Amino acid sequence: MKYTFTIVIIFLGNLVFGQTRSILINNVEIFNGKDEKTTIGNVLIEGNLIKTISTSPIPTNKSANTQIIDGKGKFLMPGLIDAHVHLTMESIPKQVALVSDIAYVNLVAADAAGKQLLRGFTTVRDMGGATFSLKKVIEQGLFIGPRIYPSGATISQTGGHGDFGMPTDVPRQIGAPLSYMEKNGMTIIADGEDQVLMRTREQLRLGATQIKLMAGGGVSSNYDPLDVAQFTEAEIKAAVEGAGNWGTYVAVHAYTPKAITAAVNAGVKCIEHGQLMDDATAKLLAQKGIWLSLQPFLDDEDANPHPEGSENRKKQLQMTNGTDNAFALAKKYKIKTAWGTDCLFDPKLATRQGAQLAKLIRWYTPYEILRMATSANAELLALCGLRNPYAAGKLGIIEQGAYADLLLVDGNPLKNIKLIEDPEKNFLIIMKDGIIYKNRVQ
Repeated sequence: MKYTFTIVIIFLGNLVFGQTRSILINNVEIFNGKDEKTTIGNVLIEGNLIKTISTSPIPTNKSANTQIIDGKGKFLMPGLIDAHVHLTMESIPKQVALVSDIAYVNLVAADAAGKQLLRGFTTVRDMGGATFSLKKVIEQGLFIGPRIYPSGATISQTGGHGDFGMPTDVPRQIGAPLSYMEKNGMTIIADGEDQVLMRTREQLRLGATQIKLMAGGGVSSNYDPLDVAQFTEAEIKAAVEGAGNWGTYVAVHAYTPKAITAAVNAGVKCIEHGQLMDDATAKLLAQKGIWLSLQPFLDDEDANPHPEGSENRKKQLQMTNGTDNAFALAKKYKIKTAWGTDCLFDPKLATRQGAQLAKLIRWYTPYEILRMATSANAELLALCGLRNPYAAGKLGIIEQGAYADLLLVDGNPLKNIKLIEDPEKNFLIIMKDGIIYKNRVQ
């Protein structure tokens, strides 16, 4: 009920007798998402876009009923972007997700989306799950949440990272009914070029902005060691060609040099993870201009719990042990690097979204971190070309004509990146699409 009430007040306050309302935020320290140097200035928003940015006073039309906010010298920055989320799976235990009614899963996801927005994440790239309906209801104003770039169901081979079937489900009968997870759009199994192409086209038909393939072994899956390369190059290429015909791209889950190299050779534009890549693989990514969507996976308090001694735990340790090297290689070869959380099956971990971003201080400066989570991640999102549902404005940046996705921070995260760990305390204003969802400015 709290969310419903907030939405009604916000939407009524954004329109005045059929006119687009404007908001003027004065006296703020502006980080534009690109440049390390900030400026003291004022920002005028009209509708859902930034109209004017000026170091001088911005005149307003009195008849326009402009809302004026005194920023009191606080830090204004673009809304944060998480390039790797799973909204339908982040806040629900794995076994619950596997057996629950999809309506329940979607309602939990709607709640998770609202909490992401109130953590300051105004845009996310969903890398697997049934989020098409969630995206639609957020856009309709029925629920609050970030902008979503959906991949739809992850596409996996039999025995791959997206195969959640029972051990007794093989041999799988040709033409057998889809599993519950497949029918509900969470993941889909495809073997052979024809099946991969069909499943790719299905996700694009549903509204996918990019395609997600499982090209290598994973930690949370039960049948695939990390060293296993999944799909042949021909199968991956089938997805790449299918996505390319729609003007968009394929991203793949891959940790190892073998899996990454096969994906790159097939034409994939983004590697998700890459923790176990070597020097030659990193150099290949840099030479080809391939994006690396990297997560700060460490064996720390944020690691997904797996029983000690289990195969999943062994895989987790193998993967997390490669994280420092992966970031070092990304910096060494200046790979185009995005950041994401990839939170799965853990509602407590989901609340640490900002803390996961701040954790990048182990490898990057605060400026590099904020740039990655704003303008750099936005550049990756734009890779979907004509499938971009938000091409009317720019994301991840404060400039004229950009979407009015803004955060007013009590403190300067360029000097203290830990401020973003506590959005409830430190984010004074959260605005998405020109609508204020939180305002603690007195």
